[in-house]
Amino acid sequence: MHLTLVMKIEIINGPNLNLLGKREPVIYGTDGFDSVITALRSRFPKVEFSCIQSNIEGELVNMIQTAGSNADGVIINPGGYTHTSVAIADAIAAIGIPVIEVHISNLLSREEFRHTSLTGRYCRGTIMGLGVDGYRLAVEALIELLK
Repeated sequence: MHLTLVMKIEIINGPNLNLLGKREPVIYGTDGFDSVITALRSRFPKVEFSCIQSNIEGELVNMIQTAGSNADGVIINPGGYTHTSVAIADAIAAIGIPVIEVHISNLLSREEFRHTSLTGRYCRGTIMGLGVDGYRLAVEALIELLK
């Protein structure tokens, strides 16, 4: 896709990411997601962003399936479902567009159960541990993938 055209990227955030900026600021920072998306829209004016969040696994599956028909690429932070959801992993595998997984914290520096990503194996790449800047890096990766 040429950058003169509008690229559509769906950002899907999972459980507890609605609390970004409030929840455990030492791990997740103090910026809410509204400021993250504002910065992305400013930095990438030729990209059309849609952002959705749910704490409910089935809703996330529906969001991923819809994005497969409506977007050029997906950035997903599945939150805690990263380690447990075969359904979300299957939805990512099924949609046929590139998906980049983002985690604000470095999962490998956290509890042992967080070291396994069921969802990441179906993504083009995973960015973790770089705070909310991981979303910017994911956009840049999708732009390169979709050229």
